[in-house]
Amino acid sequence: MEDSNNVTMEKLISLCKRRGFVFQGSEIYGGLANSWDYGPLGVEMRRNIRNEWWNNIVRQRDDVVGLEAAIIMNPKVWEASGHLQGFTDPLVECKNCQGRFREDQVESENCPECDGDLGPPRQFNLMLKTFLGPLEETASTVYMRPETAQGMFVDFLNVLTSSRKKLPFGIAQIGKSFRNEITPHNFIFRTREFEQMEMEYFVHPTTDENWHSYWIQERFKWYIDHGIKEKNIRIRPHESDELSHYSKATSDIEYLFPWGWGELEGIANRTNFDLQAHSEASGQKLVYFDEETKSHITPYVIEPAAGVDRMMLAFMLDAYREETIQKDNKSAKQDVRTYLKFHSSIAPITVGILPLSRNEKLIPLSQKIYKDLRINTHLNINYDDAQSIGRRYRRFDEIGTPYCVTIDFDSLDDQQVTIRDRDTLSQKRLPIIELSQYLEDKMKPNGIA
Repeated sequence: MEDSNNVTMEKLISLCKRRGFVFQGSEIYGGLANSWDYGPLGVEMRRNIRNEWWNNIVRQRDDVVGLEAAIIMNPKVWEASGHLQGFTDPLVECKNCQGRFREDQVESENCPECDGDLGPPRQFNLMLKTFLGPLEETASTVYMRPETAQGMFVDFLNVLTSSRKKLPFGIAQIGKSFRNEITPHNFIFRTREFEQMEMEYFVHPTTDENWHSYWIQERFKWYIDHGIKEKNIRIRPHESDELSHYSKATSDIEYLFPWGWGELEGIANRTNFDLQAHSEASGQKLVYFDEETKSHITPYVIEPAAGVDRMMLAFMLDAYREETIQKDNKSAKQDVRTYLKFHSSIAPITVGILPLSRNEKLIPLSQKIYKDLRINTHLNINYDDAQSIGRRYRRFDEIGTPYCVTIDFDSLDDQQVTIRDRDTLSQKRLPIIELSQYLEDKMKPNGIA
């Protein structure tokens, strides 16, 4: 068998729709530019990604707590943070076809669509505006948050007081953000509505550089531990002219997408910019009392910030495999098996239960095994008895299910089932009584990769 990662965006997008990972938003009305809906498998995969991030960042640590802040905040938050003035991209417009592009993504002086002349660059604010109140004319102008971070800064004192944490400590949040991107593109890589996973880690100002290095390495390791191939991921420090207005230093964890290297996660040293800005704007001192020096300090902040959508895309691209299965008859047409080699913690379905056929003798035992596994394990189990066993195997391969359990006529007598491995195609017989423990052990961090 020959195995290759022969993936293109066209192949992946087709698989996503066919198998229920991602659909075009509002498709029956012609869609909406760069709007995507997540289907049954997409929802499960995103939930797994969020859970794995949350477990690593919050539940497995003693120094990080969670928060869910409002999406629509007081507009003064965005004035203080600098977003209303500085959250812009340079936009250029074609004089011929009126196409609009980010200036930094145009490689020549001409329009990339029609080769026409481009106008002078102008600043385009990425904030999405809306209104609160019964009538737009009298309503208050508010904004859909462009990041989750500011909620953690304005709630800094509330969290500090209620959690009784000491420096260093972090506040983590998962939630939707919105940006009026000029040119959203590349499927779910860059969208106007997206889900962020961010953590603000508050540290003593004298230790910020050490903690910045620590979180860069921690986050890089997380991707490797969850199945991303090391050759497809790298750490790239920002040049000084790339840094955001709040950043002392930022490093991106980048993934090698089909179109080239792109940001997967950013880890920024935001210094004390945000806490100071909100202290000055609100009149509320967002400070920490240092017991050692008996003085108030404004902590520095290290921020790992990632997106669920972009992370999902990277996991799918990295997991995609096409395997050529050589047949005994060399003149026969070669068989190509497509499968997703997900880490078990990311896979939307972890185990498939497959009776050999719909024979009425097999169904009661198959259903019992299915129900017992759902009750006795933490795994996401799926039952499928439609079509031939071979077609069902391929279906589960293509959605990245690590194991399939087959119940055949021998199972009725020997009380054993066949377990099939997605990656190796190896099969083994196992007593039904041992099945739950076997699968649970395989799904542990040191089990299947």
